[in-house]
Amino acid sequence: MALINCDFFSESLQIETSMTVILPPTANRREKYKTLWLLHGYNGDNTSWHRNTAIERYVSDTGIAVVMPDGNKSFYTDMVYGMPYWTFISEELPDIAQSYFPLSTKREENSIAGLSMGGYGAFKLAFSYPERYCSAGSFSGALDLPSGLEQAVDDRDWKAIFGENPVITDTENDLKWLLKQNMEKGRKLPALYQCCGTKDFLYDSNISFNNYLGHLSASFTYEEDAGYEHTWEYWDLKIQHYLKWLKTEGFYN
Repeated sequence: MALINCDFFSESLQIETSMTVILPPTANRREKYKTLWLLHGYNGDNTSWHRNTAIERYVSDTGIAVVMPDGNKSFYTDMVYGMPYWTFISEELPDIAQSYFPLSTKREENSIAGLSMGGYGAFKLAFSYPERYCSAGSFSGALDLPSGLEQAVDDRDWKAIFGENPVITDTENDLKWLLKQNMEKGRKLPALYQCCGTKDFLYDSNISFNNYLGHLSASFTYEEDAGYEHTWEYWDLKIQHYLKWLKTEGFYN
């Protein structure tokens, strides 16, 4: 495997930023690799998954690449009082990563997942650009904004991201609204994987979103795990489950 910390200048953010990339041991310019885009949580950065889980070892025999970008504390949005991280993560990052590394651009060869804030970001990208991803995963995701976030997000950060008196319902930042738009327009959605621990402070948010998936008759896989909280112990376990699930979905052999 090759583990690469890639520092680069972002035109949309107008700052230097980073992504951590795992490439298969046989990576070469003659082959484009299936890619898992893996998003960090609210207090993390591009190194979080690699530092806190054995993700490099878990993908070692899959033949897939992993791209882990830095999304700051943005909730992967164009912040009201901050930087345009949605523009960065949805438009600029794919172009840069796929130009620097031998990564496939095919829908069936791209999956996206994340934890907590990253679970929200992963589903937001999957619902906004269903033509890009064949599958999407959320681990303890903040899926029903702003439910449950008073315990996790600093009020100043919340205002910087969404504004003083934000309206999220029925906007591009509302996952339920995005999902409904796709269903009503008959778009092909990515295969969806959602999980949460029963002692997680975002458990109720996950139940609410899971019920909404069922209400819309969307196809999804849901797992809840008794006793688990909002911890890396849980996410290290569930990224392994997600990779096995991807295999059953035919993402890799």
